[in-house]
Amino acid sequence: MAQSGFARIRSMRDQLTGSDNKIAAFILQNPTEVRSLTIQEMANAVGLSTATVSRFVKRVGFGSFREFSLSLASLPIPENSFFGEIDQTDDQNEIVQKVFSGAENALEATVNLIKPEDWQLATDWLINAHHVGLFGIGGSSIVALNGYHKFLRTPLHIEQHPDYDVQLMQAVHMTDQDIAIVISHSGRNHGTLNITRQLQANNVKTIAITGHPKSELAKLASLTLASAAEEVNIRSESMSSLIAQLTIMDSLFTLVGVQLGDKTQAVVERIRGTIEDSRESS
Repeated sequence: MAQSGFARIRSMRDQLTGSDNKIAAFILQNPTEVRSLTIQEMANAVGLSTATVSRFVKRVGFGSFREFSLSLASLPIPENSFFGEIDQTDDQNEIVQKVFSGAENALEATVNLIKPEDWQLATDWLINAHHVGLFGIGGSSIVALNGYHKFLRTPLHIEQHPDYDVQLMQAVHMTDQDIAIVISHSGRNHGTLNITRQLQANNVKTIAITGHPKSELAKLASLTLASAAEEVNIRSESMSSLIAQLTIMDSLFTLVGVQLGDKTQAVVERIRGTIEDSRESS
C-alpha cells in the first residue's frame, strides 16, 4: 500500500516548523478540500507562495506537487486515521495488510528523516567509545536489549540492564570517553530523562532514538535519530515506532560491524564457536 500524503505529514509532523507546519496544519484540517486544489490554490489558501508549497512537498518526500496531490486522492481518509483504519468490517487479510503497511510506511518515513551525516557521526562515536551504554525503560527496553544482543557481536564494550535503578547507577559511572544510546518513543519518560541528565552531567555524548525529535530527550541529547510512526486503529503509534527504532539500532550495529571489518568477524567466530560447544550433539 502506497503511503499517502496525509500519512507522510502525520508521521513527520514533529519535524515541521514555520511555513511547513502551517501548510501541514491546513492539509490535515481540510482533508477533503485539499484533494482538488492546485498548487496555486493551496498557496492562496495558506497565504504563502507556490515556491514554499513546492519546497514543502519535496520536504515530506514527494517529487512534485502532482505526485503529492495524487497521493491525497488515492486513499480514503476516515476520521482519526492515517491511511485506512481497521474497523469491524475488515477481514483477516485486510487487517494484516494494514498492519504490515503501517510498519512499512514507518520504516520508509524514518529512513528519509535521518541524514547520512548523522549516521556517520553516530558510527564514529560508537567505534571510538571506551564503553557504550544502552538505556531504555518499558517498551523502549526492548530496543535497548536488541542493541545489546547485536553489539555483543562487535568489539565494542557494551552495557545494558532493564532495571531503572541499575541504569541510573550505570549512568553515574560513565565518563566523557563513553557514548550512551537512550531510547524513548515519547521522549518524555521521567526516568529516562533522569538518566539522560545524569549522563549530561558527566559530559557523556548521548544518541537519542525517539519518535518525538522536539521532545525534552531530544533537547538533552548530543544527537537525535528520529523514528517516524504510522497509527492503525486499535493500536498505538508506538508499535510502528518500535519497529522503526529496532531498525535504527540494527542499522547502527551493521554500520559499526562493517566498519570494524575483521575485528567484528573475529568476535562473531568466537561467539559462534562458544555457542556451538555449549550444544549437545544429537
